[in-house]
Amino acid sequence: MTAPGSDPTIDPEALRRRAEKALRTARDRTHTLTTCVDEPDLTAQHSPLMSPLVWDLAHIGNQEEQWLLRAVGGRDALRPEIDSIYDAFEHPRAERPSLPLLAPAEARGYVHEVRGRVLDILERIELRGAPLVDAGFAFGMIAQHEQQHDETMLITHQLRRGPAALTAPPPPDAGEGAALPAEVLVPGGPFTMGTSAEPWALDNERPAHHRLVPAFHIDTTPVTNGAYERFIADGGYTEQRWWTADGWAYIQEHGLTAPLFWRREGGQWLRRRFGVTEPVPPEEPVVHVSWYEADAYARWAGRRLPTEEEWEKAARHDPESGRSRRYPWGDEDPTPEHANLGQRHLRPAAAGSYPRGASPLGVRQLIGDVWEWTSSDFLPYPGFRAFPYREYSEVFFGPSHKVLRGGSFAVDEVACRGTFRNWDLPVRRQIFSGFRTARDAS
Repeated sequence: MTAPGSDPTIDPEALRRRAEKALRTARDRTHTLTTCVDEPDLTAQHSPLMSPLVWDLAHIGNQEEQWLLRAVGGRDALRPEIDSIYDAFEHPRAERPSLPLLAPAEARGYVHEVRGRVLDILERIELRGAPLVDAGFAFGMIAQHEQQHDETMLITHQLRRGPAALTAPPPPDAGEGAALPAEVLVPGGPFTMGTSAEPWALDNERPAHHRLVPAFHIDTTPVTNGAYERFIADGGYTEQRWWTADGWAYIQEHGLTAPLFWRREGGQWLRRRFGVTEPVPPEEPVVHVSWYEADAYARWAGRRLPTEEEWEKAARHDPESGRSRRYPWGDEDPTPEHANLGQRHLRPAAAGSYPRGASPLGVRQLIGDVWEWTSSDFLPYPGFRAFPYREYSEVFFGPSHKVLRGGSFAVDEVACRGTFRNWDLPVRRQIFSGFRTARDAS
């Protein structure tokens, strides 16, 4: 793996501060998610799809211990006897409540002790000379891992029953969002997909390579609740012709008639959001829909889901320079003016928000708000090499998993960029997933 940490012009102290900030930001969020409810809610399994919150907490610490204390720091193991308990591949989520998990107080003490030792290593280690430490890669990897589990814990909070435990201000108004064109033309031609230069990019984002993408149109914003309601009203869930065979079988078996957490009452659609029941806001991007539902809507609309390369070209390609940016707006890190990230608002912003985050062609909200399903299977790029372990990406490659792009309001900026790839099974609805549609230019 090539990483820019071996570049002698990179300031090692700036790398240390960046890594420390990413680790502390993730831990602050973990603390919020695990202290806002009482112990019974931490140890309960709120859905067989999810782990108890206390499992996620100790798993975060165990991964940090294994990679940063042992692999990077060369320290002796603190708690080797719990490695198998917190091995996500050894124990499916449904069986984790039956394991001898650390109690909440013990888990907190464990992650605190690990973190203290990690920060000591970070102050002393040279961040170059080996792929795992070049540019602080392992520290960035662990910060991303913790933020990904923070998103998972936020999903658990959405699934739990009971009064609201989390609060956040509403996102900013969309401004002129309603007046935007429905779609944008992305010209055909080559572009550079993936990255070989982003220091904390994960293995499935690598290497950079050229793709030739024909011209296509893509929605200016993600599909909204209001648009999705029209799909439902037009018999979207009762017309087999809009669905793949597997999708139709799935919605029939489970009796699906609307996105997860929606219900019809008094002539209107309501939704449950983090313990609060509220009318479904028509201007927000639809969320909690499966790939099957996104694909069916696109067919109903006479369109299709974008491919993964189309999505990334719309998000990163600058037609004037011909180069691929880190983000739609440029190379600078996200700010609250660019995108809805980091659990800042606990909901998607209205379609058309964040004009400063638009791509060069004017596509909005490609980063943040909702994960966007694409039509693509999760596959390796040409020249892919698993690093630092096969279980992060390689074991998931194949037609079983579909790619999602762009992040959501629940994703931190450290785990979200123009090249970042998420993937999940096409049945998944508890995740913060939405979509936008596309069509061929011809």
